[in-house]
Amino acid sequence: MQLSPISGEDIRLVHWIGKAFTNTPEKIGIAVSGGGDSMAMLHLFARWSEKTGHPIAAVTVDHGLRDGSDKEAAGVAAYCAEIGVPHETLIWTDWDGHGNLQAVARDARYRLMTDWARENGVGGIAIGHTKDDSAETFVMRLARKAGIDGLAAMDKEFIRNGMAFARPLWMCSRAELRGYLTRHDVKWVDDPSNDDIDFERIRVRKALAELAKLGVGSDALQHTAMAMRQSRDALDHYTAIEAARHVTADKGDLVMPLQPDLPVEITRRLRTKAIQWMGQMPYPPRLTSMQHLMEGLSLEGKHTLAGCIVTLQDGQMRIMREANAVRLLVCPTDQIWDGRWQFEGPHAANLQLRPLGEGILDCPNWRDAGIARATLMASPAVWDGNTLISAPLAGFNPEWRARIVADFHSWLVAH
Repeated sequence: MQLSPISGEDIRLVHWIGKAFTNTPEKIGIAVSGGGDSMAMLHLFARWSEKTGHPIAAVTVDHGLRDGSDKEAAGVAAYCAEIGVPHETLIWTDWDGHGNLQAVARDARYRLMTDWARENGVGGIAIGHTKDDSAETFVMRLARKAGIDGLAAMDKEFIRNGMAFARPLWMCSRAELRGYLTRHDVKWVDDPSNDDIDFERIRVRKALAELAKLGVGSDALQHTAMAMRQSRDALDHYTAIEAARHVTADKGDLVMPLQPDLPVEITRRLRTKAIQWMGQMPYPPRLTSMQHLMEGLSLEGKHTLAGCIVTLQDGQMRIMREANAVRLLVCPTDQIWDGRWQFEGPHAANLQLRPLGEGILDCPNWRDAGIARATLMASPAVWDGNTLISAPLAGFNPEWRARIVADFHSWLVAH
């Protein structure tokens, strides 16, 4: 199907598509639900691809949580076939009924899309978040008493599960995109839940329609969110500087003073960023979680948070990985384990990286390493089935070496 030429009315939108990624991947993936925002993004990318010859592919995640979702995914697939864009539908099947459904579904969506991208040579995925999404998120976070980080505008680009994601339409409104679809006779599906006030986002959306009459619309809220993001970036800049002075990496652990001579906000950021890095979390822990951490340290000198064990001794916080949090992490020995550990040694197909865990009992000289038992049990080791081959941090079999390739201080600068 030959798409319509890019007219003056559409140049602005196509411009944002072309600038989606700072470093454009060789092949771009497009997350398409069938709603207006993602269908507009799909159509825009298809026109851009036709003009530039740049390869694209589309993906739809069917969560299977409501009637008709399979038909919507089929509709996206049919339209992609019509305009010549490769498409695949991914089915989410491992919902166990526990946790916050929306959060779990979101995590599953990103995980499924990341796996799909790697299998199909896609180097980055575009998602259809708009200026209206940003305004709604701002109000929802405001209701949760969020600070600067929570109120900061969504990043135009970000990394999740090791995959690059971009929001090319973050400057566009929902109405503008629906106008675009109407001009080009592209159909879209409105999710029935968009009218269900049981959902917080829908209640906020209706409230924003009233606030807009007072001048508190998506433009005003986005302007404020952008100012918050600039403030957040400045604070992160100085946090990275102070981390170099106050945070020490020690055989996989992080050590820092409980009360460094720093402004309260910078100290808070050092703590939360250290826990975020150690726990390999997409977001830092919430304020209430950090308050519980400080209470636990003051009462018992030890607290568990976000896949980390935090201890306090002689005024120093030590942040360690929690063995239970990594007990299921498995990968080949030539891949990066737990987001940061890389091994050098005689790799073989039958070998795996898994946490040392109770394998520490097979390391008679582990105390000579001078590393806490908890740290060693959460450290990576080379296994052949149930046989321990090497545990470098515990001094078992020096034929293998382990090193951190994504250290805390470099990660801070990158984020």
